Amino acid sequence: MNPWDLCVHLLNFSAPALAMALLLPLGARWVLRLQGPMSWWRQMLCQLLVGIGVLAGSMVVLGRDGKMAGYAALVVVAATLQWLLARGWRR
Repeated sequence: MNPWDLCVHLLNFSAPALAMALLLPLGARWVLRLQGPMSWWRQMLCQLLVGIGVLAGSMVVLGRDGKMAGYAALVVVAATLQWLLARGWRR
C-alpha cells in the first residue's frame, strides 16, 4: 500500500467521526440554543478525537470496520459528549 492509499483509507475510516464533529456543535447551537463554555471549534476538535477513538475501539472489539454497532456507539458517545460540552460539566 502506497502513502496515497493509506491517506485515503484513513480519511474514509474517520469520515463518520468528522461528519459528527462538524454537525453536532453547530446543531446544538441552532436547535438547543446551547453554547457552553467552550468555543465551537474546540467542541469540534473534542468530538473528532473522541469519535475516532470510538471507531478505533469498535474496530478492535468487533473485529472489523463498518459494523452498525460501531456507528451506533459513535452516535451515543458523540451525543453524550456534546451534551456535556454544551452544559459545561465544569460548573
